[in-house]
Amino acid sequence: MATRRIRSAPATWQALYGPNLGWALELYEQYLRDPQSVDDETRALFERLGPPPAGLGGQPSASAVQVSSAPAPAEADVQRIVAAQRLARNIRMYGHLEAHINPIGQPPAPAAILNLDHYGLTEADLARIPAHWVWAHAPADVRDAGTALARLRRLYTGSLAYEFAHVHNPEEHAWLTRRVESSEWPRPLPADQAKALLRRLIEVDEFEKFLHRTFVGQKRFSIEGVDMLVPMLDRLIYLSVQSGARDIMIGMAHRGRLNVLAHVLGKPYQAIFSEFHAAPNKELVPSEGSMGINYGWTGDVKYHLGASREVAEGQAVQARLRLANNPSHLEFVNPVVEGFARAAQEDRSAAGAPRQDMDAAVAVLVHGDAAFLGEGIVAETLNLSQIPGYATGGTIHIIANNQLGFTAIPEEGRSTRYASDLAKGFEIPIVHVNADDPEACLAALELAHAWRDAFHKDFLIDLVGYRRWGHNEGDDPVMTQPRMYDVIAHHPTVRELYAKRLVEAGVVQPDEVARMEAEVRERLREAYSQVGAHEKEAEPTWKHTGEMRQVTAGPVTREALEAYNEAMLERPEGFTVYPKLERILQRRRAAFTDANGRVDWAHAEALAFASIIAEGTPIRLTGQDSERGTFSQRHLVLHDHRTGQTYTPLQHLPQARASFAVHNSPLTEAAVIGFEYGYNVEAPQTLVLWEAQFGDFANAGQVLIDQFLSAGLAKWGQPSGLVLLLPHGYEGQGPEHSSARLERYLQLSAEHNWRVVYPTTAAQYFHLLRDQAARLTVDPRPLVVMTPKSLLRNPRAASTVDELAGGAFRPVWSDANTDRPQKAVRRLVLCTGKVGVDLAAALEQAGGQPEWLAVARIEQLYPFPADALRRFAEGFTNLSELVWLQEEPENMGAWGYIRPHLMALFPKVPIRYVGRPERSSPAEGLADAHDVMQRQIINQALSEQGLLVHAGRESR
Repeated sequence: MATRRIRSAPATWQALYGPNLGWALELYEQYLRDPQSVDDETRALFERLGPPPAGLGGQPSASAVQVSSAPAPAEADVQRIVAAQRLARNIRMYGHLEAHINPIGQPPAPAAILNLDHYGLTEADLARIPAHWVWAHAPADVRDAGTALARLRRLYTGSLAYEFAHVHNPEEHAWLTRRVESSEWPRPLPADQAKALLRRLIEVDEFEKFLHRTFVGQKRFSIEGVDMLVPMLDRLIYLSVQSGARDIMIGMAHRGRLNVLAHVLGKPYQAIFSEFHAAPNKELVPSEGSMGINYGWTGDVKYHLGASREVAEGQAVQARLRLANNPSHLEFVNPVVEGFARAAQEDRSAAGAPRQDMDAAVAVLVHGDAAFLGEGIVAETLNLSQIPGYATGGTIHIIANNQLGFTAIPEEGRSTRYASDLAKGFEIPIVHVNADDPEACLAALELAHAWRDAFHKDFLIDLVGYRRWGHNEGDDPVMTQPRMYDVIAHHPTVRELYAKRLVEAGVVQPDEVARMEAEVRERLREAYSQVGAHEKEAEPTWKHTGEMRQVTAGPVTREALEAYNEAMLERPEGFTVYPKLERILQRRRAAFTDANGRVDWAHAEALAFASIIAEGTPIRLTGQDSERGTFSQRHLVLHDHRTGQTYTPLQHLPQARASFAVHNSPLTEAAVIGFEYGYNVEAPQTLVLWEAQFGDFANAGQVLIDQFLSAGLAKWGQPSGLVLLLPHGYEGQGPEHSSARLERYLQLSAEHNWRVVYPTTAAQYFHLLRDQAARLTVDPRPLVVMTPKSLLRNPRAASTVDELAGGAFRPVWSDANTDRPQKAVRRLVLCTGKVGVDLAAALEQAGGQPEWLAVARIEQLYPFPADALRRFAEGFTNLSELVWLQEEPENMGAWGYIRPHLMALFPKVPIRYVGRPERSSPAEGLADAHDVMQRQIINQALSEQGLLVHAGRESR
């Protein structure tokens, strides 16, 4: 038979179409039956380009079918083709079921859905089907469906396993598929890189072994079993710097933390060894230990301490690595790191909204396998990833998968197959990788980085390894996992496995490996010999004992305030605000023009914000409904009621010299508090405020408040100026919407760690905000504010413009006439917050304040304003009783905190409590019951006849 040929060889198959493409398809089918039936040139073409496409995108085209001389496939053939295509799809989706990703497990059982019999197919059937009918982008050397499916099996069931069927965006899904199935990925490491990787693994392993031998029984939470975490972080940092990142923010718990500190962050071995010397007897410490037990100062354990390092890339590029400080609460550092990253990505130096560069900083979170699904903060943080106010351009997540949670096996710790399954709900691509295959681990990391570069979305790597020791090195895991630890005891380390692999491949010689090991051991011994010179590093230099500095912002002129106000009332041409709201906002002009004009709470806040950004301090405010305000009071973001477009006046303030951002947060507390804390720590000169929808909702973020906000300065020397705005006040709304749990913040108050305030006038709040902004550059401390609800519109809480322009924050506030004879005062009623306004209303209704009574509000509760209160009361020489009035139950509110302060300040005066009795629930559930109790305690405080036994009692 004469040979047949394609007369003009195309460079690619795309050059052929219509009849020519049909002719090529027919020739290729002939070539498959008998390669000698076509000429040498055509045969070379087929060998070079592979099969011609059956149509665009690999689908049979109408023209190709029409010109083909081959008969249409029989129905049975069509069914086999469809079955083969289903198998190919299922290999991609379910190949992970047969993947070899568990380094200490048995080979996975065959999955029926990946078996030929399941589809009624045979190898012979597959051999008759062209490869491109089941794999549109099959490599040129893949000729038939059998070869194609075998190649796909190798890709999807090896040391790498992929899950991205849950990624619904077609472009993203196609990108992932092309990457995984590319013939160029993953590429074997060149010899020099393979040797460098081996050396790194030797450093990681020898470091752990040295600690194990030298500090016998001390807890270090070894990395052994997921050693590849360190080279993966190395590679990620390198790739991120190449892509323009200048900040790499890392968060992780204690597993492997020392190794990451030493090898990724570059913390000197000597410094780590010295901390072990400073650690107490291991029998005296709790599970996570405490460096400070023997010293009497507040420090944090060695594997919680963070570090920073600058990495030079050539001569021109430098990047900063930051491993976040983290308590033992595992995953709660996640949102903090996200806040770090967002702050590092934003330029706040100019007016308007901050300008974000998502490539400027990268967030990396290393999770525990049990904690990833077990701790709800993980889901809260993942949910932030695509929300505009919180997105950081894609976080790289790595689960350091030990396959154990302390002593709990996976079946006891989660309801899902994989530790990573939570990520599927957020359409995050997942790669499972065997921690004993170093080059597969780096390939997974490179895929994650390329994904972030392409789409600025999160990516998760499930690094499946094991834990060579117990939860800590003093724990015996054989008691609960005897079979697992029998396997681990006989399992070689990844460093040993990789060395053997490279020796067998001829990349290194055994003597080279031995030389590397000896050099690393010598470095460790040398570092240990120098520990004496580093002993002082065991004691933290950040121990904080000094008092909080007094910081007061400068005054703002009335003229400046009026100019800010006018600017905030301007609207773009054609922008139509909801008429009812516009009328309310335009009334703010009257505060400056009318003789009796007053500034309400939200108005004072807006003026404070305007003055702060005009002075060059950026502002970021977030919270549930914070753009409008929970109580419809703020309206910082306006909506065109015809088009729905938005306009934020403070982002267009002509006088502004810094950015302004306000965002509605998702319905979460813990993750958002952590995010804003991290943002403020990374951007310390930005006024960052988080507002609770109602103050008691903040208890959902209590871990962040306890472990980071209140204690971060003492534990880590990590200052913060974050502001918490917590609506608080008893107005008959019931147990869930009354109390911000003031007592909890006061209980956490010590060492001048923050300020806790309860202002009751717009001017007081105005000055607080300005003082806090001024404090950021001098002596930052968090500010906890009990904010109002009903007082937002209460005339008694409003202030004049002059009270904003002049004056300052008063920690002890009183509006009584100072001309009255102070010697006549026999009772001093002290209180804080809204109940003081209720008391003022009752006095006004009764005809005014009697001479025998003095009233003051303690507006700064912590630090306690002893000097200011002493000055206020020094003229009351005939004082016979002091009353503390509060609307919270006796076991809540400020009473338990303030009582010893009052006793010390007024040692000779009887002190009585007036308020609700002790209760387990903060407030009455019925508005009528609230009203009765509120009147009763106000009347008790004002009664000249004395106090009823059931409503008040003497404290001494």
